[in-house]
Amino acid sequence: MEENGSLRPIVAFVGPSGVGKTTLLEGVIGELVGRGWKVATIKHNRHGFQIDHEGKDSWRHKRAGARVTVLASPRQTAVVEDTEEDPSIDELCRRFIRGCDVVLVEGYKDNPYPKVEVYRRSVGERPLSSREDNLIALAGDEFFDLGVPFLDVNDARSVADFIEERYLRERRR
Repeated sequence: MEENGSLRPIVAFVGPSGVGKTTLLEGVIGELVGRGWKVATIKHNRHGFQIDHEGKDSWRHKRAGARVTVLASPRQTAVVEDTEEDPSIDELCRRFIRGCDVVLVEGYKDNPYPKVEVYRRSVGERPLSSREDNLIALAGDEFFDLGVPFLDVNDARSVADFIEERYLRERRR
C-alpha cells in the first residue's frame, strides 16, 4: 500500500477464533509503539458488529436512515457506514488510514498480504496456512516446519522484532 510515495507494510495476523490473535496483537502493538512506530490496525469481523448503543444520538441518526454517521470529539473520530459488501483491506487503508508506518490486520484469512498465523495446539490440530498463502511466520506454542520462521506466541517482543526487522528498519533510514 503506498502512502505519499513510500511503501507502507501491511501484515495480517490470522488463525481460528479463540487462538489468541487479539492478545498477541495487543502486545505487538505496544512493543512497536514503544519503539516509536505509528501503528494502524484493522480488525475484521465476518459476523458483523454494533458500535452504537440504543438510545445514543448516533444510533438515533442511523435508525432514522442516515447511511453514514461520523462521531467526532477532540480526541477520537469514528465512522459508522452502511456497506454493500465486505470492504477490502486496500479500500479500508485508502479511505481511513493515514500517517502510519505499518498496518496490522486481524483476520481476513484470505487476503493477499503477508501473514503471521497464530497457532495453539489446544485450538487446532495443525496450522491452517502455508507459504502459498503468503505465510511469513508461525507464532505458536508448538513447532511446525512450514518453511517459515517459528515465533513464540507468548513472546510479543520477538514477534515485534520480526516485523520491525523485516518491514520497518528500512523506513527509518
